[in-house]
Amino acid sequence: MDKRTFLKSGFCGAAGILFSPLALEGAPDKPWKWSREALYQAETPRGVRCQICPNECTLGEGETSVCHNRKVYNGKLYTIAYGNPCAIHIDPVEKKPLYHFFPGSNAFSIATAGCNLACLNCQNWTISQTSPEKTQNYDLMPDQVVAQAIKYNCNHIAYTYSEPTTFYEYVLDTGKLAREAGIKNVLVSNGYIKKDPLLNLIRYIDAANIDLKSMDDNIYLKLNAGKLEPILTSLKTYKEEGVWLEITNLVIPSWTDDLEMIRRMCGWLSENGFDDTPLHFSRFHPQHKLQRLPVTPAGTLEKARDIATSEGLKFVYIGNVPGNNASMTSCPRCHDTLVDRSGYNIVENRIVDGRCPRCQEPVAGRWD
Repeated sequence: MDKRTFLKSGFCGAAGILFSPLALEGAPDKPWKWSREALYQAETPRGVRCQICPNECTLGEGETSVCHNRKVYNGKLYTIAYGNPCAIHIDPVEKKPLYHFFPGSNAFSIATAGCNLACLNCQNWTISQTSPEKTQNYDLMPDQVVAQAIKYNCNHIAYTYSEPTTFYEYVLDTGKLAREAGIKNVLVSNGYIKKDPLLNLIRYIDAANIDLKSMDDNIYLKLNAGKLEPILTSLKTYKEEGVWLEITNLVIPSWTDDLEMIRRMCGWLSENGFDDTPLHFSRFHPQHKLQRLPVTPAGTLEKARDIATSEGLKFVYIGNVPGNNASMTSCPRCHDTLVDRSGYNIVENRIVDGRCPRCQEPVAGRWD
């Protein structure tokens, strides 16, 4: 299967043959054929507790976690999201979105079903709000993921579309093999993970885009079924550990479009050392359970960008608005256009050795 066919089909082939759909049949030594004993679990008087994310699901025999892909079998917690992705694509890295991470390069993108949040606006809800037992999956173990990334000349492997935290073991094992093969690992995540598992994982992660959904704990609860503080802790951890980080904020009318809350978010980012971290304000389109809401007005996104800039953030972008000029990377000092983009395509990249060629200002990112 050539690359063009791959891109049109949405899944990948080995020796020109499509991967076969999986059936999660049982095996004598474990509950499901495509499963692994889960990391970060603890026995409690009420059942087995998953300690990957702040949900801390405590499960009895046969029960399933809220992320839909962890189950208890014979008193042990298993992941059923291992080697069975339901989505496989080749994407430009700009689609993640990552604008300061090797512009113009490609990412071999995979996802399994499941998510540890339940966002009302989810655009991938058909795979995020279900289980690997209910999706059409493909047989792709970690070594095969790496082999396919190499075959299709992808610079990176991206764990994306649903929530990588919920297929943690699959990401971890694939990431280790990718690092050995010289392929970079990209995480596109909601950031809803506990610190110890995150520290273990990001030893193998080169870049991440984290979705900071709002700066209000009440909104996180009602819109996303989560809490704010763990995401803020994750952002600090990525920064401290030297992972290249970009942040996305989806501006949803009547939910996250309050300009004072946006100012508070940008102020927090600036005060906590994220002034050179790219921030992407993304336009909302009616999805999932918020289909009656309008599309985010372009003017609201422009005001959000102005606020972010006034709070000291150097690289602020607007996404999902075709034809806007806020997808270009400009020098924070002389304001020359450094990376010109048309959609996800790079028209011109003028950055030389990580600097503006005109004024020699360093431009934060991974460029070479």
